[in-house]
Amino acid sequence: MPVPRVLIVGAGFGGVAAAIELRRHGFDDVQILERGPAVGGTWLYNNYPACVCDVPSHLYSFSFAQRKDWSRLCSPQSEILEYLQGVARDHGVDRLVVPNTNVESCAWDAGSCRWAVTSGDGRRWEADAVIVATGQLHQPAIPPFEGREQFAGHSFHSSRWDHDYDLHGKRVAVIGTGASAIQFVPTVADQAERLYVFQRTGNWFLPRNNQPYPGLIKWLIKHVPVLQWYRRKFIYQYGESLTMMIRNPRTTGRVGHLR
Repeated sequence: MPVPRVLIVGAGFGGVAAAIELRRHGFDDVQILERGPAVGGTWLYNNYPACVCDVPSHLYSFSFAQRKDWSRLCSPQSEILEYLQGVARDHGVDRLVVPNTNVESCAWDAGSCRWAVTSGDGRRWEADAVIVATGQLHQPAIPPFEGREQFAGHSFHSSRWDHDYDLHGKRVAVIGTGASAIQFVPTVADQAERLYVFQRTGNWFLPRNNQPYPGLIKWLIKHVPVLQWYRRKFIYQYGESLTMMIRNPRTTGRVGHLR
């Protein structure tokens, strides 16, 4: 019986994990179609100033490829990208990637019981199964503001940061106060002559102690296996309980407050 051919759309964390798991279960005919130039997904596109993960890195990593030498609690973009590309390389997944491929259509052929996948430049693939791992955090979401086309200044989305444009001495407006803005606004505030931040809805956030790990802590995490296990478990349980308190402030939140 022939091995099914599987196409994965997207080479971020989801696409890389799917490819590794498929090959682990004997599905060797796997190919990843990636719009960008390399493995990375969100962490390839988002490289704005002070870009870090808002989930502690000892949890924000694959259970089968745990890294013990993270530089700090929440690692910067470059370190996460290096980790993901290293995992892909170690498992041979990087060789499965077809870069610079913008998938535009996936059509099911009932006659042949196969998928026909087409890219924007006309290339075509056939597969028995398609896994969509395109994610969402790298897609610029720009609302249709009235008069936006008439704005004569320079503008860009945080996920397409223009590092060639110098913000020093400029009047800068930031629209939105989500996870990205929370990270880059302090840097922009240090550069801009005047900064305006526009917020529609207040956000939940807490002060984050994200200083580099001392050498002793890094050594202990690397050489004491139970510590890595405990950190992952603690961070997971802490995050879940915090989310419950935020979503249920009249019940769980009150219990947490009494403690």
